[in-house]
Amino acid sequence: MIVLASQSAGRAALLKAAGVPFEALHPGVDEEAAKEALRADGLDARALADALAELKGLRVSRRIPGTLVLGCDQTLSLDDGQMIDKAVDREDAVRILTLLSGRTHHLHSAAVIVHGGVPVWRHVERVRMTMRPLSPAFIERYLDGDWDLLRWCVGCYRIEGPGAQLFTKVEGSQFAIQGLPLLPLLDFLRVRGLLPS
Repeated sequence: MIVLASQSAGRAALLKAAGVPFEALHPGVDEEAAKEALRADGLDARALADALAELKGLRVSRRIPGTLVLGCDQTLSLDDGQMIDKAVDREDAVRILTLLSGRTHHLHSAAVIVHGGVPVWRHVERVRMTMRPLSPAFIERYLDGDWDLLRWCVGCYRIEGPGAQLFTKVEGSQFAIQGLPLLPLLDFLRVRGLLPS
């Protein structure tokens, strides 16, 4: 069994559907403070996702050092390198979706396995996503329909729901869009003997 250092329902659902035995624990990380400090060090979106995933895994691993702990994080960046965070409120969600409308962005989905306080495996998967032009009326209707779930998602969409309607092209893994580079993780767990090969 592994420990998922996250309370993300989406990541938990992916692991459960794939047949991975796990327990979820809250990492207890002040994500905004950590993100601010790491950005001050000049990390780009890919490195930021990796560093935050490692931080979450390390935090839980210190509490249960004999267990494999999975830390995860996801960041979003535009082609110019600008990073987009989760919306702070609905007005911010409208701003984000308007900014992403008709443009291509990148999701960086990171996973780090920590054992005994030491990272033993890591993977960052990038997905290139092109959003169609969205009208203001569509954005309002879209948020009306799914706001309670969207408010926790970077980019304000869930590809496994009505968020699929936002895109004209997606290049990469749907698992990574949902927050977990699942196939590389499953390979690692098979090598470690935690899943049958």
